[in-house]
Amino acid sequence: MPLTPRDRAILDFESGWPRHGPVKEEAIHAHLGLSPARYYQLLGRLIDTPEALEYDPMMISRLRRIRDAREQARRARVSMRPHVAR
Repeated sequence: MPLTPRDRAILDFESGWPRHGPVKEEAIHAHLGLSPARYYQLLGRLIDTPEALEYDPMMISRLRRIRDAREQARRARVSMRPHVAR
């Protein structure tokens, strides 16, 4: 399915704002009319699409690496927790 104008706007916005923070959160709402939570939800779905990868391969690859590293770190923290016998 081709990218919608909103999808492209989200990807274009993300490529211009590489860092998170309060200024970015305000800009998300001002420029896209989305809550930050909704923006990140949509962006998370977009980065898994082949269309987004074709649209901006470097940024999508970077976002996928960041997401995968966070997921690996989260799994490592969970696996290191002591198991409590019940």
